[in-house]
Amino acid sequence: MDRDRARAALADERAETQALLTTMTARLSSVVDAGADASSDDEHDPEGSTLAFERGQLVAQIERSRVRIAEVDAALLRVDAQTYGRCENCGGDIAEARLEALPAARLCISCASKRSNRRW
Repeated sequence: MDRDRARAALADERAETQALLTTMTARLSSVVDAGADASSDDEHDPEGSTLAFERGQLVAQIERSRVRIAEVDAALLRVDAQTYGRCENCGGDIAEARLEALPAARLCISCASKRSNRRW
């Protein structure tokens, strides 16, 4: 993948993730505000999730979005350093199809597979 295409794909990924982060942050603020309402009794509502559960879900999504933005920023640095598309583990090329699907990929398929297998 050439540098301009890589930079454009990463910029798109970053913008989408930033938009999601903004949305989730606003939703979290609404949930926190709802929890501050003295009349809310979500703990006894059999029809819906509790505010605490929703807050936990949003916090997790916000953290994943922040990590994703950091990954994209690191990939942009690799583009500048001309190491983008090279596996950080084995030094081989990362397949273009993988980079198109995951623009911030740091590992080739083989190394990513080995790493995920070690976790189990």
